[in-house]
Amino acid sequence: MNRRHFLNHTGFGLGGAALTSLLFRDGLLAQSAPGFAPKAKRVIYLFMHGGPSQLDLFDHKPGLRALHGQELPASVRGDQRLTGMTSGQKSLPVTASLFNFRRHGESGAWVSELLPHTAGIVDQLCFIRSMHTEAINHDPAVTFLQTGSQQPGRPSFGAWTSYGLGSENASLPAFVVLLSRGSAARPADPLYARLWGSGFLPSSHQGVAFRSSGDPVLYLSNPPGVSAAMRRDQLGALAALNREEQKREADPEIDTRISQYEMAFRMQTSVPDLTDMRDESAATFDSYGPQSRQPGTFAANCLLARRMAERGVRFIQLYHRGWDQHYNLPGDLRLQCGDIDQPCAALIKDLKQRGLLDDTLVVWGGEFGRTTYSQGKLEAANYGRDHHGRCFTMWLAGGGVKPGLLHGETDDFCYNVTRDPVHVHDLNATLLHLLGIDHTRLIYRFQGRDFRLTDVHGEVVKAVVG
Repeated sequence: MNRRHFLNHTGFGLGGAALTSLLFRDGLLAQSAPGFAPKAKRVIYLFMHGGPSQLDLFDHKPGLRALHGQELPASVRGDQRLTGMTSGQKSLPVTASLFNFRRHGESGAWVSELLPHTAGIVDQLCFIRSMHTEAINHDPAVTFLQTGSQQPGRPSFGAWTSYGLGSENASLPAFVVLLSRGSAARPADPLYARLWGSGFLPSSHQGVAFRSSGDPVLYLSNPPGVSAAMRRDQLGALAALNREEQKREADPEIDTRISQYEMAFRMQTSVPDLTDMRDESAATFDSYGPQSRQPGTFAANCLLARRMAERGVRFIQLYHRGWDQHYNLPGDLRLQCGDIDQPCAALIKDLKQRGLLDDTLVVWGGEFGRTTYSQGKLEAANYGRDHHGRCFTMWLAGGGVKPGLLHGETDDFCYNVTRDPVHVHDLNATLLHLLGIDHTRLIYRFQGRDFRLTDVHGEVVKAVVG
C-alpha cells in the first residue's frame, strides 16, 4: 500500500462519512455569519419561470402613459445588448401597462390589479425593485440565479443549502422540487434537472423532484410480491456489498449511494404521509384556491410546500412555467397571475398562522424582467415584452426579512436601476446570510479551486435584513 492509497482509505472511511452526516444533520458544519445568528431554518423558493413583467405587476410607472407609442430614447437604452428577438426591430415603442395599479397597506406598495390577494399581504413582504443580471436569455439567466454561474455544471442553491446546513428530517430529502405548468405555458418552456442538481457536490445534496401523478417519487412503492421486510433485507445485503467496494476504492460516492438507499427506504413511509392531504381542512383548501385540490398545480404545490416546511424539509423549490410573454402579454399574464396570486398569499398567511413564517424564508421572482418597449407590433389592447435584465422585481417574506419594505428604485422608463442596485450575487449572499451562512465561507474545493454559490462576488443587502 502506497501513501496515497493509505490516505484515501483513512480519509474517506464510513466512520468519517457517518460523523459528517451527523454534523450536517445537527447544523454543526454550517458556516455562520460572524455576529449574526440564523433567522431562517428553511427556504420556500417560488420561481416564476420565464421572466414576470415588473412593469405590469409591481413597478408602477404612470408617466409612461404620456409616452405610450413613442420611441424609447437612445440615452435610456445606452449600450445594452438586445436579444435576437428585438435587436432587428426598426422601432422600440414605449409601452405603458394596460393594467391599473393601487397603493396597498401601510407600506404603500404599488400592486397591479392582476394580484389582488398579493396586494392584501404587502405589509408582510419585502419588495426588491432593483434586481439586475447580465444574462438576457432564459437558460443562462435561470442557471445564473439558481447556481451563481451562467454556465451549467455548478451546484444549485438548494444543493448548497443542503451541503451547508444538512437536513432537519432524516426521513425526507433536504431539498425537494415541485413543478407546475402555468395556464399560459407553451411547449417551448423547458426546465432542466441540472437546475436542481448537485454539480460537483456529493450527489446526496441534489434536489428530489416530486411528481404530480402515480408515486410522488419514482420507484417509491415496492413491486408486487416484495414486502417491506424483504426490501429491508435486500438493502442490508446491498449495503454490505457497497461497504466491501468502499474498502477497495475509497470513493466517497459509494458512501453517498449507501445513504441514499437508506433514505429511499425511509421515504417509503414518510412521503406517502407527506402527500396525503386528507388531514387538511376544507377551509385550508379554500384559502389556497380551487386548484389546490388538483395535484401538480401551483396551488397544490404551495400547500404541499407548507406541509414540507412543517416536517423540516430544508429547501423547497417551486417552478411555475409560462411567464415568457413575448406576445399576447395582457391575456397570458392575467392567466398566470390567476394561477399564483391566491396560493402565494395563502402560503404566507398559513405559515404565519402556524408560527412558521418567522423561520421560513419565502422568495418570489423570475430570472429577469421585461422591456419597457413592445416586442412586435404595439396594438391598442395587446402587446408583448422582450427579456430585460437591467431591472426587475422580486419579493421576500419571513425568515428575518424586514416586512413592508420597498427597496431600490428604477428610472421613469423602468429600464435602469437608479437607487440601491441588487445583483444576483447580492441576493444569494443575502439569502445565505439569513440562513446563518457566510457566503464567503461556504466553499467546496473542486479541480484545485475553491467554489462557492456567489463565485467571487456578492454583498449582503443589509437594508432588507430585519
